[in-house]
Amino acid sequence: MPSDSTQKKVRLVACPECGEPSEFSPNNPFRPFCSERCKMVDLGIWANEGYRIETPINSDDLDSEALN
Repeated sequence: MPSDSTQKKVRLVACPECGEPSEFSPNNPFRPFCSERCKMVDLGIWANEGYRIETPINSDDLDSEALN
């Protein structure tokens, strides 16, 4: 029987989508997500531009040549 010092510890992280514990290792093909479902939900949010940093547009952001 292996001793405690030789056993590998499983690293658990919170799934970014549902918050459930998820194994963060090569054994989990969906990491950092807990399941394919959570991975696909997150992908759908990205595809629908649900994740973005909104900042107001100011005149310095506008390129007058690109507008013509």
